Amino acid sequence: MKAAHISKLNGPDAVEIVDVEAPEPDAGQVLIEVHAAGVSFPEVLQTRGRYQVKPDLPFIPGAEVGGVIVQAPPTSGLKPGDRVAALSFLAGFAEYAVADAETTFKIPDSMTFEQAAAVPFNYLTA
Repeated sequence: MKAAHISKLNGPDAVEIVDVEAPEPDAGQVLIEVHAAGVSFPEVLQTRGRYQVKPDLPFIPGAEVGGVIVQAPPTSGLKPGDRVAALSFLAGFAEYAVADAETTFKIPDSMTFEQAAAVPFNYLTA
């Protein structure tokens, strides 16, 4: 799958599009086909290694996504095909992302994926 990737900490220009393996959800996580990802202050700071969360290089940034559930735990209340917003914390700038089921919620049909991707981090912070 395609993903935005950071392999060096010299600012937003260091972001590259690369091919990586699709993520596999752990227990309690959902797999989401990403249709939009929010960009907020952590991603900009992470490109320089200046955010409090400092993932090992290389990494895929992206804390919030809007998309469609591909796989979900049976007890999560989510199912394949559900339109969702999710707080992925990392790795949302990709074609597929994982998030905890607890930080993933259904969105109404009237909400675009772009709007949904701005809710978990940007909107709730505001």
